Amino acid sequence: MDISEVVKQTGLPPSTLRFYEEKGLIKSVGRQGQRRLFDAKVLERLSVIALGRSAGFSLAEIHSMLPVNEKIQVSRDTLLAKAEQVDSDIKRLKAVRDGLRHAANCPEQNHLECPTFQRLMRAAISRQRVPIASPVRKAKDS
Repeated sequence: MDISEVVKQTGLPPSTLRFYEEKGLIKSVGRQGQRRLFDAKVLERLSVIALGRSAGFSLAEIHSMLPVNEKIQVSRDTLLAKAEQVDSDIKRLKAVRDGLRHAANCPEQNHLECPTFQRLMRAAISRQRVPIASPVRKAKDS
């Protein structure tokens, strides 16, 4: 199928298909005039690329899952590791969301006077993922 058919079936612009080909993610099988031609299996590869991108995989990581002339191989360990990363991202984003909601509804006149907001700022600067509901803890003297 020529590039225009791939564009029509996937909704991807030709520039993306050329970029993916340049990166070795897909491969054209020839040309008809100026138009690239692709095997019908390119749709499966493009679907895997789209799924990988939506899961947060880099193009380099996706490339390793797409051998040039072999079947698509996705390591189960890689999938589990990405799932763990997504879980971690979800927790972090929930904490950010909760912090934003707290700041928007905080009874303090100035956010910087709010103990919860101060704790969120400290957590952000130290890159900790402290849930908004946890109390502020002071270190015990030895």
